[in-house]
Amino acid sequence: MGRALKHEDGAAAGDEEAALTVAGPAPQTALDLDRLIHERMRLGIVSALAVNDHLSFNDLKKLLKTTDGNLSVHARKLEEAGYIACEKYFEGRMPKTEYRLTHTGRRALERYLERMEAIIHATREG
Repeated sequence: MGRALKHEDGAAAGDEEAALTVAGPAPQTALDLDRLIHERMRLGIVSALAVNDHLSFNDLKKLLKTTDGNLSVHARKLEEAGYIACEKYFEGRMPKTEYRLTHTGRRALERYLERMEAIIHATREG
């Protein structure tokens, strides 16, 4: 039997309050994804930090091909959530900013990836 997207609470399609689920033996809430990480730039930041001990602001900016302002806004949201840690210091007279993924951020990324894998798996079986 194929899997289909349906509303958890049986609400009418288009009801933005209703969460979509993947029906089947292993139900997975599609909208249960961590919205903080799901945004493209923030997912990029967390993913880059997951494979590097730390990255400077400038390294992240180059890697993600973004602007100072865009990176600052998204990094701050992740920092406020406790997903990344920011360290500011001076190297000589030059200010430096480095980011690292926290334990909380690593767990959140792992949960996010598990949920995405479940959705992908359910879609391929459907």
